[in-house]
Amino acid sequence: MADRRADIGAMALPPEAGGKSVSMLAVAPAHAHAAFVFAHGAGAGMTHPFMAAVADGLAARGIASLRYLFPYMERGSKRPDSPKIAQATVRAAVAEAARRWPDLPLFAGGKSFGGRMTSQAQALEPLAGVRGLVFLGFPLHMAGKPSIDRASHLSDVGMPMLFLQGTRDELAVPALLRPVVAGLVAATLHEIEHADHSFHVPVRSGRTDADVLGELLGVFAEWVEDRCAGTP
Repeated sequence: MADRRADIGAMALPPEAGGKSVSMLAVAPAHAHAAFVFAHGAGAGMTHPFMAAVADGLAARGIASLRYLFPYMERGSKRPDSPKIAQATVRAAVAEAARRWPDLPLFAGGKSFGGRMTSQAQALEPLAGVRGLVFLGFPLHMAGKPSIDRASHLSDVGMPMLFLQGTRDELAVPALLRPVVAGLVAATLHEIEHADHSFHVPVRSGRTDADVLGELLGVFAEWVEDRCAGTP
């Protein structure tokens, strides 16, 4: 993509997140109208093919993105950081995005664990300059253990939220997630038929992963544009 710029670098962390630095990757189209602070899931880092495909797709739609690693992933550990460390890392990434793109409306969120840590951070203390949160597969519960306990903080988020969820997501049973989102102020749920937690679809569905990605990106971009235009 000739009309975009990608920068790989490091982002300093505050003392509460260990005080060191983590890797980051910023992708910005030439004429961006918004930016997304994009956290990875628990088992794969910022360069995972899905993360890269979403970032590239957003750039093609005029949305810059900043991906980053949580400290445990930077160390090569498989055990996710504590919520305190993860949330502090989210805040550092939002601050970095604001520094890079001071004139762009900011949105934040991420894939699975990264999205949940972002929502927890926002629920505890507003993320400066962020206009809304986007979740690419919100992990409502552990696989095989349906529950809504992980949703208890969402009522404290206090800003628009977009939930992009597959109907075969084993970490968010639709029958549980739908009423959770319906009970939130300014929250939108978009279900992607036949997709699982990784947004894969079975061959028998008649759809491809590329179809799913296109749908996800289209809904994502339209929602961001509406928020930038002031639509509730």
